[in-house]
Amino acid sequence: MAGHSKWANIKRQKARVDAVKGKTFTQLSRAIIVAARSGVPDPEGNFQLRTAVEKAKAAGIPNENIERAIAKGAGKLGGDSAQLEAIRYEGYGPEGVAILIEALTDNRNRTAADLRAAFSKNGGNLGETGCVSWMFEQKGVALVRGTVEEDKLLEAAVVGEAEFYELIDDGDIQGAEVFTSVANLEALSQALKDKGFAVTEAELRWIPNNTVEVTDPEQARSLLKLIDTLEDLDDVQNVTANFDMADRLMSLNLVS
Repeated sequence: MAGHSKWANIKRQKARVDAVKGKTFTQLSRAIIVAARSGVPDPEGNFQLRTAVEKAKAAGIPNENIERAIAKGAGKLGGDSAQLEAIRYEGYGPEGVAILIEALTDNRNRTAADLRAAFSKNGGNLGETGCVSWMFEQKGVALVRGTVEEDKLLEAAVVGEAEFYELIDDGDIQGAEVFTSVANLEALSQALKDKGFAVTEAELRWIPNNTVEVTDPEQARSLLKLIDTLEDLDDVQNVTANFDMADRLMSLNLVS
């Protein structure tokens, strides 16, 4: 179940980008609104809402903002929250890298225009639905932080019906990522908590079935700039790409 995965390097690279950028209050609040609308407006009885609230708290969003977003999703405050819809967009970046964009929007035309502009200005192009999604598989991922005893993690992973896990030991960051089917994520997260693990995040993630190695510095710079530009858009929630890149190129681009 354990072992080095071909996806581990991609995730570490994405994590570095995410750590530099973070998520805006708007993006996280929209996720709470949609989650509250899709089920009961109570985090205790709505796993999607609970994970959205946990992300918001980790990002420092005040409790009153979180409660207001839940109320909007429940229809208690009116406004246009009911118009928000989740849409997945697909496209290609430099070197033919496949890119999936998950968005929450109240205006499809605006979002598509913003995405198209971001792609065209950074050496890529927005494609049709289905053009790259076949290269990815969606999984549930539980993120564990802190020192991990692998025997204990393996036991919890078996109980929680995990498919595989990746240990993390990257400087000051230690822990593990535990993968499962989408439908089993809540059960896995609870199984890990029951075994005493600190589950800091549970999310759905698109995992690439194959990767494109980016070796040219200029192409690498263009690709990372494209991803940054996409993530800056308020309507965009997540960006996933199937590239692999040497640490030296990632470091050069993060400081450029």
